[in-house]
Amino acid sequence: MMMLYSSLAMMLLTYLTIQSNATETSTYTTKYDGIDLDEILNNERLLTGYVNCLMDNGPCTADGKELKKNIPDAIENDCKKCTDRQRDGSDRVMHYLIDHRPDDWVKLEEKYNSDGSYKMKYLSSKKTEDSKETNVTKSDEETKNSSKE
Repeated sequence: MMMLYSSLAMMLLTYLTIQSNATETSTYTTKYDGIDLDEILNNERLLTGYVNCLMDNGPCTADGKELKKNIPDAIENDCKKCTDRQRDGSDRVMHYLIDHRPDDWVKLEEKYNSDGSYKMKYLSSKKTEDSKETNVTKSDEETKNSSKE
């Protein structure tokens, strides 16, 4: 009888562990992954609407509400629950805001990432990208120069 309880307890513990791990690794909804980021980033009215939503200064679309709900968790956990598409999209939007709408970025950063860790990460990756581009350009120039000789 004791063996039965022990086996049952072990199976229950295993089930709970599996469920716990499944919850931790679940992703945010992919319902809005098909959204056209270029359309939003290139449209002042649309982008301002999203910024206002996130800052509690205006109404939110359904996808804006979902974004607003998930941003704190995504920042706190380094986008652990993001799909690859969501991670790429968030990086694109963040880069765009930092480079093209810095005033909006400052407001959003104060609200959602007051320690500035996301911007530091972006600037670090940008330096790496810039140095890669510089090295590719130098390599191309060296190839052209050596072929002229």
